Amino acid sequence: MFLGRIACLGEVMVEVARTGGDTARIGVAGDTFNTAVYLSRALGRGRVAYVTALGTDRQSDRIIDALKAEALDTAHVARLPGQMPGLYMIDTDSRGERSFSYWRSTSAARRMFAPGSGLTPDFLDGFDTLYLSGISVAILDQGARDRLADGLARFRARGGKVAFDTNYRPVLWPDTETARAEMSRFIGLSSIAFPSRDDEAALFGDELTDEILQRYARMGIREGALKCGGEGAISLDGTRTHRPAAADVTVVDTTAAGDSFNAGFLAAMDRGADVPGCLEAAASLAERVVSVRGAILPR
Repeated sequence: MFLGRIACLGEVMVEVARTGGDTARIGVAGDTFNTAVYLSRALGRGRVAYVTALGTDRQSDRIIDALKAEALDTAHVARLPGQMPGLYMIDTDSRGERSFSYWRSTSAARRMFAPGSGLTPDFLDGFDTLYLSGISVAILDQGARDRLADGLARFRARGGKVAFDTNYRPVLWPDTETARAEMSRFIGLSSIAFPSRDDEAALFGDELTDEILQRYARMGIREGALKCGGEGAISLDGTRTHRPAAADVTVVDTTAAGDSFNAGFLAAMDRGADVPGCLEAAASLAERVVSVRGAILPR
């Protein structure tokens, strides 16, 4: 399936990753940004754009430079005077598992689609595919969320494709009920999905893999994959084909494991790969990413 021009929407932040003791590496990352970077590297210049809101400060300039360095189109990045990007810090344990500390409550990205932001869902007119996540949705206020949902409905009606990663972060939602209702709305607007078993259990109470697969099938979503951690991933198309994690991979840092998986799957789909090929490409990229520190592999 050719995905055409792709827009990735969400929040890109300043990343501070501890490297030991009191030292740290400063970078740029964020769930949909990570996916956008790996998609751009796979598909080539001009195919992928990033959609967000930033400030006019030096850290926002740093993020713009990072977007451009990855050949991402920045035409739909709103620059809001007086605003700043969010920041987060990563700590990893001896098994490569992450813990995060966030400073994002006043992030400029939260003002996407707000009146006066200069960004509306009309940007979708220039694209064939939109990629977003549960975090992209969670950071918006209700009015902006409604405007985006209306835009996605129009986009789907004229043939656009929407890829959605549930990426549930409870701290970003006022309560589980609101999160469940809003996530369900955006899942229902999608044609390709990348749920994870842990998120589905926390959000919808689905404890069994079959329950999750059946729920997505009832919604008519049969493209994408259910991510099951170290057990690999299972296609949503009903074939149950899956690719377990390789036994010889040394996990250093699981940051962006799911984000890179999604990018690998979509890039393979764009090239016309079958389901096993998409899962293989997705898992291979994710394994490379978790074998090094940080979200973005060196070019």
